Amino acid sequence: MDIGGWLRGLGPSQYETRFRDNAIEPDILAELTEADLEKLGILLGHRKRILRAIAELPTGAAAAAPATVSVPERRQLTILFCDLVGSTALSTQYDPEDLREVLAAYQAAVKTEIVRFEGFVAQYMGDGVLAYFGYPQAHEDDAERAVSAGLAAVAAVGRLAVGGGRLKARVGIATGLVVVGDRVGEGEAQQRSVVGETPNLAARLQARAEPGAVVIADATRRLLGDLFDYRDLGAIEAKGFAEPVRAWQAHGPSAVESRFEARRGCGLTPLVGRDEELELLRRRWRQAADGEGRVVLIAGEPGIGKSRLVAALHERLASEPHGRLRYFCWPYHTDSALHPFVAQVERAAGFTRDDPAATKLAKLEALFEGAGDEDIALLVEFLSVPGGDRHRVPDMTPQRKKELTLRALLRQLEGLAARRPVLMVFEDAHWADPSSRELLDRTIEQIRSLPVLLLVTYRPEFQPPWIGQAQVTALALSRLGARDGAALVERVSGKTLPEALLQQIVARTDGVPLFIEELTKTILESGLLREEADHYLLDGELPPFAIPTALHDSLMARLDRLASVRHVAQIGAAIGREFSYPLLRAVSRLPEDELQAGLARLVASELVFQRGMPPDAVYSFKHALVQDAVHSSLLRNARQQLQTQIAEALEIMLRKETRSILHDLTRMKCRSRAR
Repeated sequence: MDIGGWLRGLGPSQYETRFRDNAIEPDILAELTEADLEKLGILLGHRKRILRAIAELPTGAAAAAPATVSVPERRQLTILFCDLVGSTALSTQYDPEDLREVLAAYQAAVKTEIVRFEGFVAQYMGDGVLAYFGYPQAHEDDAERAVSAGLAAVAAVGRLAVGGGRLKARVGIATGLVVVGDRVGEGEAQQRSVVGETPNLAARLQARAEPGAVVIADATRRLLGDLFDYRDLGAIEAKGFAEPVRAWQAHGPSAVESRFEARRGCGLTPLVGRDEELELLRRRWRQAADGEGRVVLIAGEPGIGKSRLVAALHERLASEPHGRLRYFCWPYHTDSALHPFVAQVERAAGFTRDDPAATKLAKLEALFEGAGDEDIALLVEFLSVPGGDRHRVPDMTPQRKKELTLRALLRQLEGLAARRPVLMVFEDAHWADPSSRELLDRTIEQIRSLPVLLLVTYRPEFQPPWIGQAQVTALALSRLGARDGAALVERVSGKTLPEALLQQIVARTDGVPLFIEELTKTILESGLLREEADHYLLDGELPPFAIPTALHDSLMARLDRLASVRHVAQIGAAIGREFSYPLLRAVSRLPEDELQAGLARLVASELVFQRGMPPDAVYSFKHALVQDAVHSSLLRNARQQLQTQIAEALEIMLRKETRSILHDLTRMKCRSRAR
């Protein structure tokens, strides 16, 4: 296995040189520890990703090939198609060798941005680049990553000089279900093909894009919410499509502060089943407003309602005078120092994309009016705004400059808190970069004596180091009960649903508010219900539930983290929400140690739960929708083959059980006669 290729497949390819300089070869990958990676200077987020990938390499695969999906499967992908504008004209103007260099620079610029957002470059087609987001590794935000990569790619290409001008690219992006993973071609030309209308739509949208523009399909736009600014292009003609397709041009990130709010628009679903948690936050706010700083750590799995609870507190405090500071971590900014704090200051200052440097400087001076000259100079440099002679930072070491910048940011918090109580929110701490973690450590210590309530949200895999401090309260959000789940369904639908349908939604969403909202919306939009004055009626039989589009990437991302045991999960999903060890062993035909190791990894990941110990163990998927996602990834022939194997295994097990029962009955009769 090639270490560089393996790292590039993961994303953090900048560490390839460090691996090679330290003689790290494939045969010792399994021996690496987090301490080893830290010594190499690898960032925390990348350390976790590399260690996870090492753990997922099949036995013996470290020396052979990376653990990537090779079996064709059904997937929801967001597909990006990038094209170089005017390539035909360039071919008539340049010698082939010079043109080769131009195309190489263009392809490198596009690939760099795709890889940065963890997409997969599937194919180079002359001056075209085809990329997948959602394969071979799904992320919960693949549509967002694709659009961010597209915008970054056209900007990067636009910086490439050729002759007396600049190169230009255009991008088309579409999202939909495809079959991916079939290998076509041989040797170096071998590629993983994708089948479906989605790649064709992405190519057609690219062809309709203006130079330097990113055009996206309507399905992609719905997944993104208000994360970006758009221009509605209306319904456009697309070659090969019977009907015009709705399209949008993405301009750049929107000014909406919160990812949660951006994805849900202006209307928030009413808060249900969180009265106790909200009352706890209100008590902590009252304590903080009286000058006793408080911190509440809010933990919970994706979709459980962490951000919705925070929004509810915002709503309750709307009539009270207070300051508000909001910081948001992003999954692809884990190596961008202090990114949440940079973004917060830029929002507070009112920066826009088109602001010249002088305007930004004036806005910063207005925002930090009253601060010391050194603080302003440090913060101006912190935001990479040219400060001129008025705001020049004295020469000092980078570490000293960082230290003074952190102090300046803390003084800004102190200044705001001196005027009024402050509600400070730090969202998604599991994605925080190391410098932001350091500043958060200092903030938590600082606010002990300030009128500040700090709310920190994070997922269970993050281990906060602040638990146990006197001013810190830990709050873990659990799933909603059946009654609250049904109430949320009614709130989302706005009218009474048929009782059987209501119960099915509650049962399949397992008390996760996001699952409840999205599945309810999917059913309402399906056309299966007839709306009456105050209720809905079901026309005919309800077909099997489809996985909501908005949840598909998130559900598949959980499975992709366990690529080496995917087959075990798929067999379990084909059996049902619950499956026994003996039946799984009979169907999988895997060696005992390999099967148990795979199941142990599924349990450790919390994808499935376990009761009892093998060979008497019973397993169940944590969420019904996770089981649906795993099962739906199988192609139809693979599903049918598995169902046949399951039926045969059940028949054999039933015959054995029957023979055992008959044997026991015979023995009982013999004993009875002997008496």
